[in-house]
Amino acid sequence: MPDQEAMIGATLRSVRRQRELTLRQVAEEAGVTESFLSQVERDIASPSIATLRRIAVALGTSIGVLLDDVGPHGQLVRAAERRVVTYPGLDARDEFLTDGSGGRLQAILSVVEPGGGTGAEAYSHESDEELLIVLEGSLDLWVGAEQHRLESGDAIRYSSRVPHRNQNPGPGTARILFVITPPSY
Repeated sequence: MPDQEAMIGATLRSVRRQRELTLRQVAEEAGVTESFLSQVERDIASPSIATLRRIAVALGTSIGVLLDDVGPHGQLVRAAERRVVTYPGLDARDEFLTDGSGGRLQAILSVVEPGGGTGAEAYSHESDEELLIVLEGSLDLWVGAEQHRLESGDAIRYSSRVPHRNQNPGPGTARILFVITPPSY
């Protein structure tokens, strides 16, 4: 997200100038060189989170304040504009609640008809973790050698890298929220 990074430098410079501090004063207090701080303010260099924290402390503020004006505060996906994938042979549909562009998590609303699911073969993927919440109905979930029957309101977190699969045992439609980090779909 280059636009967001570019705004960090300008924000740092603005806060430093508002506090009437020199580059040298802030750099010495933060334990960085004056040259590096100048490069950060000009968006030539990117500080680590630890370094950004030290710079924020030297400015008498917090990282949150420095980042508050950086980029959009949210990425809106309207219900009518969701990407929808239908799996006819599996009696399931996924609605992507997040747009998948640059975020660190992905949310998917799955609607699974009785008997439907991901199929008989377990799968894994490159995400680190999944959080599954049954919003409505029931869901059988297999993660590795474990099997779970989840009912409305139940939640489970598991590694995406462990082979897993699911199936709606019925009798009604199941609505499931998946939150995956990082996105892989």
